[in-house]
Amino acid sequence: MSTLTKQAERYCEKNGHRLTEPRLHVLKILEHAAAPLTAYDVLDKLAQYLDKPKPPTAYRAIEFWQDQGFIHRIESLNAYIVCQAGHSHEGSQFMICDECGHVSEAHICNLPDSLSEKASARKFDVSHWSVELHGKCDDCRKSV
Repeated sequence: MSTLTKQAERYCEKNGHRLTEPRLHVLKILEHAAAPLTAYDVLDKLAQYLDKPKPPTAYRAIEFWQDQGFIHRIESLNAYIVCQAGHSHEGSQFMICDECGHVSEAHICNLPDSLSEKASARKFDVSHWSVELHGKCDDCRKSV
């Protein structure tokens, strides 16, 4: 059992959530993915574990892990990735290489002051946030 799976198991037990078979498999699928996966990619891989899973099965499991902070949705890719910061933050930030598709999480666990100040000035309560930076990773820059 992986560290992430153990964390998920303890988290669910502590918080009174059921760690269903689809939830467990979806988390494992995303944990072992080499790149962000769309919901349909997850559904395709889920078929290795469950007999003819339907789209709502994958979507419900994805939504559960996203709500618990174990995975993030990368809006511009319409895809999901496992949280690399131990699901201990309210926001997510990604650097996405437009050449090779590599995605790395920036691990800024608190809303930057400049954004927090703008929200406060406009009397806007932030519930969650996401930032995506697109460009070229170091490997792709060097290969030019």
